[in-house]
Amino acid sequence: MNLNIVLVEPEIPQNTGNIARTCAAIGAKLHLVKPLGFEISDKYLKRAGLDYWDKLEIEEHESLNEFLNKYKPEENNMYFVTTKGKHCYSDVDYSNKDNIFLLFGKETKGLPEDLLKKYIENAIRIPMRKTLRSLNLSNSVAILAYEVLRQNSFNGLEEISSYFN
Repeated sequence: MNLNIVLVEPEIPQNTGNIARTCAAIGAKLHLVKPLGFEISDKYLKRAGLDYWDKLEIEEHESLNEFLNKYKPEENNMYFVTTKGKHCYSDVDYSNKDNIFLLFGKETKGLPEDLLKKYIENAIRIPMRKTLRSLNLSNSVAILAYEVLRQNSFNGLEEISSYFN
């Protein structure tokens, strides 16, 4: 199983740095869809990602259309994470699928409405209180990524600490 985390027009470098660190730790590929709200060389981005940058596979895309043309939603297991999602993320079966793409929108607006309407059956959400807008982007990525990994028996990850061995 290959897990792909897709950030569409991320705005906050610290969030992207934290997400990059998570991707490195779990072996997920990180896709950054431009325009970005920061430079890749941003010190806050680098600091949040610590020294994990060389352990991470990153692919940059010039636009959302470019990404969607390359990785067609109809041909891939693609899920659109949004507060407007039709399904709860934990109700989806992610097991035994070759490539999984989790798309997340920019911090201030989320994913484009027309994209969500087109792929509403694959729009998923994280339950939360009605009075709040959304969770932090890096927290949302971690929640979804670890659910996908859990359903796939944490394949490829260390399950038992080697600390006391």
